[in-house]
Amino acid sequence: MKSEPDVWSIDQQKKAGVKGSAWDGVRNYQAAKNLRTMKKGDLCFFYHSNIGKEIVGVVEVIKEAYLDKTDKSGRFVAVTVKYLHKLKKPVNLDEIKKNKQLSHLALIKQSRLSVMPIDSKSWKILNKMGKT
Repeated sequence: MKSEPDVWSIDQQKKAGVKGSAWDGVRNYQAAKNLRTMKKGDLCFFYHSNIGKEIVGVVEVIKEAYLDKTDKSGRFVAVTVKYLHKLKKPVNLDEIKKNKQLSHLALIKQSRLSVMPIDSKSWKILNKMGKT
């Protein structure tokens, strides 16, 4: 899940506490489809986009897809996520691009996509890179 840190950062997510916060405002149909497939308990990387361009932490889905209150058209959804932890070492985009085992990731192939799936092998690699 990608967010511009000057709009919504990992620190703001942490301050939201156990109630978490809505991940809303997604207006790309493919990203919205990815939100719809998320299940309660799913873990997600929190990626700072534009400023930093790095995975900085992990959040957990605590409420599955529901109508996004910020969407007047009624077509898009949101999920609620809560902060779990920061990575000990942020994993920047350049490091990710250099790892050939991660070359298939949507983060590289579809860089503008704000919500994207990740396979378990890549999840393990990225967690190891972030030393969690």
